[in-house]
Amino acid sequence: MTTTFNRRALLRGATALLAAPAILGFPRGAQAATTMTLGHNAAPGNPRGTAADEFARLVAENTGGEFAVRVAGAEQLGNEQSLLTSLRTGAVDMTVNSQGSCSALVPEIAALGLPFLFDTSEDAFRVLAGPVGAALADRFAAVNMVPLGWWDNGIRHITNSQKPIVVPADLAGLTIRTPPDPMTIDIFTTLGAATEQISFGELYIALQQGVVDGQENPLTNIASSKLYEVNPYISLSGHKWEVSPFLMSQIRWQQLNDDQKGQIQAAADAATTMQRGLIQDSEKTLFDQFSADPNLKINEVDKEAFRAASAPVADIWTAKPFGDFVRQLIDAAKA
Repeated sequence: MTTTFNRRALLRGATALLAAPAILGFPRGAQAATTMTLGHNAAPGNPRGTAADEFARLVAENTGGEFAVRVAGAEQLGNEQSLLTSLRTGAVDMTVNSQGSCSALVPEIAALGLPFLFDTSEDAFRVLAGPVGAALADRFAAVNMVPLGWWDNGIRHITNSQKPIVVPADLAGLTIRTPPDPMTIDIFTTLGAATEQISFGELYIALQQGVVDGQENPLTNIASSKLYEVNPYISLSGHKWEVSPFLMSQIRWQQLNDDQKGQIQAAADAATTMQRGLIQDSEKTLFDQFSADPNLKINEVDKEAFRAASAPVADIWTAKPFGDFVRQLIDAAKA
């Protein structure tokens, strides 16, 4: 409890030193008729934040200043769970959220993170462009949210403060932070690690203070939140892929006319393309940077051993009430 309070106090203090969240891309001298809010949890410089800022600029441009978007990152408007609650009530207009947090409302989305389901982000987006993505959009609509785009949360790897992870047995005795994502919890429990669910905004301090030994994230998140400073062992497990749904409140969406919806969707499409490209461009660059850093230990893992050890997770998920969706997803990934 003390750790959570101190981290949130630190975030509030840091935020107070910054300018208030900007209304980005708004034409100088013009007056916005309507301001919308977009909240996310990413640190400055993360592709999620960069693309959110570009979306705000494009909305102002596409609508001729009729709409402006106020972007607030780094959990300034609350953590991901509270942002989703605010989205459903219309208190926040948009959020780029994580797969794990969204799974509390749309459980099926966690199945996208089945272990080793996708080798690349491109494979995942191919599947999301078809019936699987349409089914998920319907599920979000049922909880008063409209997906504007499927953003990339990357192929995920393991970091920790203790030792290289090469085979699943190396996880024994370690506590790994996971997001509140049942799939990730199932994966690491099956692999033999203990898990702890901690907000991403509080993760750095939790690692620094030894509340957990390690965590799993794409290289981009490891870099932008400087997790490598407190977790020098980076093991390239590639154990799962995750999506970051870009969501809009259905309350706000229904207030728009068809032209406005088209303008905002066009901005979202362009921002989605940008965000995906930024993730892909950063992967090799960050691998090279981490490999060249003498303070870090980056290693490959025995992927076949990880695949075999995590295989029972698919059986757990096909036995769920939405098992038909999971089987549809697995078949689509193999096609």
